[in-house]
Amino acid sequence: MDDGYLQRVPRADGTLKTLTLVVYALQALSLFVGVTAIVGIIINYLKRDEAAGTEWQSHFAWQIRTFWWAVIGFAVSWPLILLLGLGFVTGFAVWVWYVYRIVRGFLAFNERRPLPQ
Repeated sequence: MDDGYLQRVPRADGTLKTLTLVVYALQALSLFVGVTAIVGIIINYLKRDEAAGTEWQSHFAWQIRTFWWAVIGFAVSWPLILLLGLGFVTGFAVWVWYVYRIVRGFLAFNERRPLPQ
């Protein structure tokens, strides 16, 4: 019987786990090659609905917030470099925070722990 609704087949847990790890790797690689963070955020947004309700949902949210706050932080730092030279300090602080978020996220991933919202 076709009731007009498409049934959603849940993605295998292993696929979401792999994608979570791939995005952490892309974020880490973006410390050297910035464009990989954009690839990571695209993956996050494309697969976020599939991660909903799984143990990987908090990781996807963590990765998305990490990306956008880093973008904002670096966007604020660039004009400060030109104006006051303070941008180097703020940019470095954002960079350290970004590294911290990647490491903390990866450690939680490795232990299969959720991250705070």
